Amino acid sequence: MAMARNESVATMVMFLCFGTAILSLAVHLQTRSTTGQLNQSASTGVYRQHSQVEMGDSAIAASVPTSPQKSAVINLDSPGKTPQSSLATVRDAINNSRKPVTAQDGTQVVVDLSDRRAYVSRYDEVIASYPIAIGKKGWETPTGNFQIMHKEHHPIWRHPITGAIFEGGTDSPLGDRWIGFWSDGRNEIGFHGTPNVDLVGAAVSHGCLRMRNSDVKMLYSQVSIGTPVLVRD
Repeated sequence: MAMARNESVATMVMFLCFGTAILSLAVHLQTRSTTGQLNQSASTGVYRQHSQVEMGDSAIAASVPTSPQKSAVINLDSPGKTPQSSLATVRDAINNSRKPVTAQDGTQVVVDLSDRRAYVSRYDEVIASYPIAIGKKGWETPTGNFQIMHKEHHPIWRHPITGAIFEGGTDSPLGDRWIGFWSDGRNEIGFHGTPNVDLVGAAVSHGCLRMRNSDVKMLYSQVSIGTPVLVRD
């Protein structure tokens, strides 16, 4: 009978150990499963965070101007964020963009206010020059780099002060031709003819460049829309 009891106790102990092992294995598997879910969740969160950052960067990049000149202006507005070498390159690009260029046919007009003449060059060779009247005091002809934007036969003129309208024609204040190269959105300045040829060479206009009718007709035939015009003192 003692042997039977011992065998029963041994059997119970064996089952108890086996159950403990099963329970430990179940707890271990559950722990690994929970840890894996947490890691996956963390990875998904990091991925989503990086995705949001990348989408944000793309949106910012898309809003940056692609024009070199616009980009240069933005860079110059925040020099602390731009290396000095880059700023120098940007300034050079801006300066180069402001230099006078020639039209596709190589034509350029240079107005020298000091000697009151307009010079027409083609591929750096002067092909014509014309005497001009320039803007008087208070109505000085603007200097800088421009382009011809408006050409017209027998233009109609509106007086900038009185608003009086003058019909086009050889004897009108604008003469036979109009070649506009500057505008503030309301007023326009350009080359034009004049019946008062005795005033050509003087500073008498409201900013325009007056020419003899025969000369302005020649200039009209030598230039086109987009031809560069450099006006200098």
